[in-house]
Amino acid sequence: MLGALLVVGALLSGIAGRSFLSLTSIFVLAGFVLGDGGLEVLGFDPGSEFVADLAVVALVVILFRDGLEVEAEMLQTAWRLPLRKLVLAMPITAAVIAVAVAALTDLSWTQAFLLGALLSPTDPVLSSSVVTNPRVPRLIRHSLNLESGLNDGLALPPVLALTAALAVTADGDFVWWQFVLQDVGLGFAFGVGIGYAASLLLPRGGLQEQIPPHQKSLYALGVAFLTYGVTVVQPEGNGFIAVFVCAITLGIRRPDIRHYFEQRAEDIVEIVKLGVFVVFGSLLTLDALFGDGLAAVAIVAITLLVARPVAVWIALAGTRTDTATKAFMAWFGPKGVATMTFSLLVLAEGIPDGDRIFNIAALAVVCSILAHGLTDHPGSEWIARRAERERDPEPAVV
Repeated sequence: MLGALLVVGALLSGIAGRSFLSLTSIFVLAGFVLGDGGLEVLGFDPGSEFVADLAVVALVVILFRDGLEVEAEMLQTAWRLPLRKLVLAMPITAAVIAVAVAALTDLSWTQAFLLGALLSPTDPVLSSSVVTNPRVPRLIRHSLNLESGLNDGLALPPVLALTAALAVTADGDFVWWQFVLQDVGLGFAFGVGIGYAASLLLPRGGLQEQIPPHQKSLYALGVAFLTYGVTVVQPEGNGFIAVFVCAITLGIRRPDIRHYFEQRAEDIVEIVKLGVFVVFGSLLTLDALFGDGLAAVAIVAITLLVARPVAVWIALAGTRTDTATKAFMAWFGPKGVATMTFSLLVLAEGIPDGDRIFNIAALAVVCSILAHGLTDHPGSEWIARRAERERDPEPAVV
């Protein structure tokens, strides 16, 4: 079935590029039509090992790709805006959403903050014209792209910590400092150590030329899964954090490996992501999406129209960023693959009310696909024309 969808997706990619639809939306829609909410051709158990394993594979690949890209972006000079949005806007976004969830539903504060953490990352895939249109000011493209590349990894620790706190354990207790020391500490240590060792193991210079480019890409992918596998064995650390840190370390020390991975492994990344889109869509039903009624709709509206704009405005206060640029970056914070993948992981954990958390997050993603897909092209054209007018003002009439 995935093969047929890939064929259809490739054939429709040209149409998608000329419309508000992206391949993301097409595959989510295909999953919905074929899944429990439609023809019931695809039937996945949300708590099955397959869904959990798919979420793990997708996270390993996506986090590794994002980590490798960090150095290439950080070497650019315009880092202050994305840093402000990562350090300030992300937690503010999560907090605003959490307050809304706690006020509008009977979910606990821990569950509310988990939903806020799930909806805090952004996805450049759902606003591709914004980050790829060369007419859009480079500062905006760089800021949104770097923010989207890094916020997956930064949102991961709170998602994992809150999920662990909600998970049913033998003694029912969650010790936060133990999570920090074991999961985060060991994950960071393994990531740095394996990334450093991997950078030394692959030969440099003439010996490296004997290794074909596609094998270097596979080498990087192998390092990603090796890092995850080694980290989760005893003493158990967090494999996802380790993978992200390993990728950053490897990318900084060996930019040549980053180059080969980006050139050769993009198809693998896309297949994994599209698989997540299909499975995610197949788990959606209209009844479940609107299970919390108007409260769910209100939470989504607050997520897209209040939380992100308020957070960006606060984060960029005191900078020389003009109002139009702030408004543009505040709107284009779409929810996509990170929210999908994290939500699948949470759903597979079987935590209390995990299905409700998943469905509210899913409704936000679906609405984001539509809203940001419809405004992607006109929005990028608007900011591009505005920048061009400021750069080349019309001559005054004498």
